[in-house]
Amino acid sequence: MTGSYFEDVPVDDVQETPGLTVTSAHVAIYLGLTRELDVDGATVPDLLPLCFTTGLGWRVPKPPLVVLAFMGLDWQVLRSVRVGDTVMSRSRIVTKRPMRDAGVVVEERELVDQRGEVVQRGRFTYLVAKRTKETTA
Repeated sequence: MTGSYFEDVPVDDVQETPGLTVTSAHVAIYLGLTRELDVDGATVPDLLPLCFTTGLGWRVPKPPLVVLAFMGLDWQVLRSVRVGDTVMSRSRIVTKRPMRDAGVVVEERELVDQRGEVVQRGRFTYLVAKRTKETTA
């Protein structure tokens, strides 16, 4: 699979992922990995939906960015996600800045539930590779 280079990224490009219904198995696996305590069996830990936004990003037809470095995250939890909710991720490239051998790309993401409400949102900042002679051939 090839990736999307800095030159391939249009500003204002919007990507939407398919939906994912959150199950108790998702929560159990997350809790097993993080060793967090289960509060009530129905509430989803706040960081798990953030993880879903990353995983769901692999389910769009566009190749992923060729990320050299993850530079930053600014994230807000607006509403709780519960077991049984169906979530999808929407992302938009808001800005990009070229550098010599790479470029900085800032992406806004929203996690939307089955009612169309944004439950979490934020910005990801990446250092993305530019094409080289080898990658343009």
